[in-house]
Amino acid sequence: MKHLLLASAATAALATGAMAQDCEVEVGMVMELTGPAGVYGQAGAKAVDMAFRDINEAGGVLGCKITSDTRDSQSQGNVAVDQATQLVNIGKVPVLIGGIISSVSIPILTSVTGPAGVVQVSPASSSPTLTQLGQDGKTGGYFFRTITSDALQGTAAAQYAIDQGLKKLAIIHVNNDFGVNMMREFKKTYEALGGEITSVTPYNEKQANYSSEATAALKGNPESLYLISYPVDGATIARAWISSGRPQSFLLNDGMNSSDFISAVGAQYLNGAYGTSSGTSETASTTYFYDNFAAFSGGIAPDAPAADRSYDAGAIVALAIAQAGEASAEAIRDAIPQVTGTEGEPIYAGPEEFEKALELIKAGEKIRYEGVIGPVVFDQYGDITGPFRLWKITDGEVVTSGTMSPEEVAKVKAAITE
Repeated sequence: MKHLLLASAATAALATGAMAQDCEVEVGMVMELTGPAGVYGQAGAKAVDMAFRDINEAGGVLGCKITSDTRDSQSQGNVAVDQATQLVNIGKVPVLIGGIISSVSIPILTSVTGPAGVVQVSPASSSPTLTQLGQDGKTGGYFFRTITSDALQGTAAAQYAIDQGLKKLAIIHVNNDFGVNMMREFKKTYEALGGEITSVTPYNEKQANYSSEATAALKGNPESLYLISYPVDGATIARAWISSGRPQSFLLNDGMNSSDFISAVGAQYLNGAYGTSSGTSETASTTYFYDNFAAFSGGIAPDAPAADRSYDAGAIVALAIAQAGEASAEAIRDAIPQVTGTEGEPIYAGPEEFEKALELIKAGEKIRYEGVIGPVVFDQYGDITGPFRLWKITDGEVVTSGTMSPEEVAKVKAAITE
């Protein structure tokens, strides 16, 4: 009950910076700080912390300081469920941010936040299963995510592959919900566009060696490899592929947009690597975040996977609590669409903008947060739409080669279903 008591006390007080130091509104956070997705979770957790820092400098929420109780999922669903259970059942948090990867977020949602009626905001879990859970009525509207579904990214990746002349691919994918769904969506579109898939090889995480998977993927004499993975395992698989003497030609998912991956494989082997990521529509928030995140995070690059959209997740949660007027899950759930969307005074990232937002909320005025990733509009299942970034690796650097708009993705989808 401590969060509700704090909220009641704070609501009765003036929302001043001084008051924000006297009490706390606590948010739960489960991130992949270690394990195969550790590089994502570390960036994501720092980005959420930065958003909360900025809100607190603006005066806090409900007259209190917003804080996080951060737990490490170790990139494992069972560990994530244990940590989330503690936060929800013992800590009584009304909202939980996380996880980063779908194989962490899905069990948290189905085992903890969904049944408990606690808000969950994932910064980077892209599995279509999360949409399906909402459509099946299993989320109660309590789930949101600040990344587009793989049902869209798979389509964008297939079109990009064809456009780059990658016409004959083998696929190696992580054998979890994210990897299976990404593979299926890509395969369906790629083959409809005229591409040939020579083999599909799943792999289990955290193996010391992936030579057998690389060997299996060689069947059919593919010209390139589509690797759906995370930086650590992905680097091991890529090295095994290169060691086999196959062409140094890759298509990569958003998780491989990582300096750790590039350095582990060797930049000299990746000049024929292309990839897709959920993109951004630049706003003033984008500029603010890119100018300030590295200094706040101790050197993590602002384009680290999941960093930008994790800041947005934190900002949206904090603004929603302020809008709700109380730290209860139901009120926060209902307030999230009120501080995003297409109506109201635009609000951007940073303490000055958040101070403006809090004043408008106090005055009963409507706001809309335009995030680091661009304007954020959630549908009834907590999904967003947005552009996709098309990139390639050149001399060890990830270089943007173009973007694909939501309208272009929809056009491709429509063409292959006619």
